Amino acid sequence: MSQSRLSTAIEDGLIALPEGAITIMRPSATYDVSALPRDVVQILHGFYPDAAAWQGAGYAVSQTLGKSAVAIVVVPRAKALARAMIAEACAQADFVIVDGQKTDGVDSHFKACRKVLGDLPSLTKAHGRIFWFNTSDAFADWAAPAPQKGAHGYFTSAGVFSDGAVDAGSALLAEALPAKLPKRLADLGAGWGYLAAPVLERAGVSSLDLIEAEALSLDCARLNVTDERVSFHWADATRFAPDAVYDGIIMNPPFHTSRASDPSLGRAFIQAAARLLTPNGKLWMVANRHLPYEATMTECFRNVDTIAGNGAFKVFHATKPTR
Repeated sequence: MSQSRLSTAIEDGLIALPEGAITIMRPSATYDVSALPRDVVQILHGFYPDAAAWQGAGYAVSQTLGKSAVAIVVVPRAKALARAMIAEACAQADFVIVDGQKTDGVDSHFKACRKVLGDLPSLTKAHGRIFWFNTSDAFADWAAPAPQKGAHGYFTSAGVFSDGAVDAGSALLAEALPAKLPKRLADLGAGWGYLAAPVLERAGVSSLDLIEAEALSLDCARLNVTDERVSFHWADATRFAPDAVYDGIIMNPPFHTSRASDPSLGRAFIQAAARLLTPNGKLWMVANRHLPYEATMTECFRNVDTIAGNGAFKVFHATKPTR
C-alpha cells in the first residue's frame, strides 16, 4: 500500500514531531495515523460519522481544541473553515501541519501561508500536499467569527452547507408541504434548520426532531429554531435510533461525501426514513432531479408520488413504509 503524505514526511525525516499531545483536526475515518504515537493522538471533529468511527477505534474525540504540541489540520472543502482551523491550530499548538487534497484547495492555503511566513517546507504526493511550520500569531484574523445572521435572516457559520443563501431544494420542499402535517415529525439532515419554520407553521405538529451530523450546522440550528416543540440531535441520520418512531419525516438529504455525487448516501437516507416511520408514516423529500432515487423509494414505500418539481429538483411524497 502506498504511504500517505503524513507517513512519508515523518518516516523520511522531513517532519520531526515535538513531544506531547497531537491533535488531528477533522480527519476522515480513513485518515492514516500509522506514523503517529497512538497514546498521544486525539481527534477534533464535528462530523458525527467520522467522530463515531474514531471513537470506536479507541481514540479520544472532542469538539474543543485544547493545548497541543502538534495540531494537524486536515483541509476541508470549505475555504473559510480551513482558514479558521489553521488559525485555531496556531492559537493552541506549538507546531502546525496542514494536509489536504488539491481538489480541496490545499495549494491555495499553502500559498497564503507562504505569503505570510515566507518559504515553507512541503511534500506533494497523491494529488495533494502537506506542509508544516512552527506556530505563528499571524493568522489570528483567519479565526471564524461566531455564527452570523445573513441576508436571509438565519444564523450560519463557515463550513455549513448553503451558508450564504437558502438552499433552493429546501425552499421548494417547504412550498410543497400540505397545510396539515403529522403529529410527531423528524427532519433528517436538518442542516442549520431552515425547514423547521415552515414545518412548525403547519397544523397538527406537536414535536419536531432535528437530526444533523455536522455539529457546526446544529449549533446554528439552535440559534435559528427556538420553538419548544423542537429537539436537537447530533447524529448520523442513517443510523439514528429515536425513543419512538415518527408519524412523518421531511428531508433534503445530502448527495455527496466528497466532490463527486454519491447517490448511495441519499438511498441510505430513504431506507432510514422507512425504518424510522410508523406503518402509516409519511415522507416528504426533495432531491436533485438527476439523482436516481425512484427505485429505492418504491422499494421502501408502498405509495410514492412526485408532488412538485422544476428543472433542478423533484419533491417526493411517500407513505406506508414496506419495512
